Amino acid sequence: MKTIAIVNNKGGVSKTTTAVNLGAGLSRKGQKVLLVDLDGQANLSQSLGAVSDGIDMYKVFKGDIGITPHKINENLHVMPASELLADLELELVSEFERERFLKNALSEIEREYDFAIIDCGPSKGLLTVNALTACDDIIIPLQSEYLALQGVRSLTDLVFRVKKSLNPKVRILGVLITMYDKRKILNKSIAAEISQHYPVFETIIRENVSLAEAPTAKSDIFNYAPRSMGAKDYENLTNEILSKYE
Repeated sequence: MKTIAIVNNKGGVSKTTTAVNLGAGLSRKGQKVLLVDLDGQANLSQSLGAVSDGIDMYKVFKGDIGITPHKINENLHVMPASELLADLELELVSEFERERFLKNALSEIEREYDFAIIDCGPSKGLLTVNALTACDDIIIPLQSEYLALQGVRSLTDLVFRVKKSLNPKVRILGVLITMYDKRKILNKSIAAEISQHYPVFETIIRENVSLAEAPTAKSDIFNYAPRSMGAKDYENLTNEILSKYE
């Protein structure tokens, strides 16, 4: 099982959109995919209609249950979040090896899936550290604006520390440019600057209203608007990521 964490400590950069639609894209290619919602706001869970019903990642971290996901379709499963995740860091502060809880939970089901995709909240706290410790690769969605670039530099410091002490194999698979508008000069200049410092996906996710609308229908972009730019962009991203694992 390949485990990918979708990470950025800044909100509103399309982390959840990327997790949902990359997961859906991979499942459409015949890959068995587990989506893990690690954000207390539970946006990924809500986007696909996966209500926790007391079976969620909070209970997994507390050791009450193992990963028992909701089935969206045959190839796409979701382990939902709970708003209780917001309190989890304080509850686990004294627990032994608290940074490895997610890694241990995923190891129990790793033979059941081809990919696990972890949607992280906008923070550099314990839940994100758990994701970085558990994953093989990191995707950093990034809006093409100056302040967003500064946030990536801060995040890469955290990745370096985790790589040094908790997960030596973790790597940044790539920065994914999102909400891109080619008409804006700043978008172009920031995208060019990022590529000088980090690996950047060839695929760029363009601004597209269908991507914002799909969650209201509890759907991924491929089912909601299969002919949209958003569907085309995430199809391209899916193919690009699969090519990296060939």
